[in-house]
Amino acid sequence: MVTGTSKVHLFEEAMLPHLDAAYNLARWLTRNEQDAQDVAQEAFLRAFRFWDSFNGGDGKAWLMEVVRNTCFSWHRREKRHGQSDEFDERTHSLVRESRTAEDAMVATENRGTLRKCIDKLPDMFREVIVMRELEEMSYQQIGKVTGLASGTVMSRLSRARKRLDECVNGRRREAGK
Repeated sequence: MVTGTSKVHLFEEAMLPHLDAAYNLARWLTRNEQDAQDVAQEAFLRAFRFWDSFNGGDGKAWLMEVVRNTCFSWHRREKRHGQSDEFDERTHSLVRESRTAEDAMVATENRGTLRKCIDKLPDMFREVIVMRELEEMSYQQIGKVTGLASGTVMSRLSRARKRLDECVNGRRREAGK
């Protein structure tokens, strides 16, 4: 029998390494820093509440599925209340260090363009691109989280990448005019 203390310890040991990934997915699905924090926290509470149903295996995929479902619940709740916040580019910027100020400006502009294009993707494409490219999850893990076959995951990724490419190239052409 697992005691309350050991349950907490086991949960923390298995799930805390994936906290950043959970928050990152929530941020991209909610498109808002504060909402992502709330969703990630709610997802962790749900994950802990249903920890007994976790049968081992891939903890990251299991947690990401909880986060994804929590985001969908959050979207339904927000839709009923008519609330929606804009995506804040500064909040989601990954700017760290660059060699020169010019490099930093170009990198920031490129990231901003890519982020705006990711943000424009339909949810079904955005979630798989975030899980694969930003969270480096396997096709099988994404399939487990989304309930999709690996072939469908690959197909959605392909279509998402194509849309991203078209969007980024279109923005570059517009900027060059």
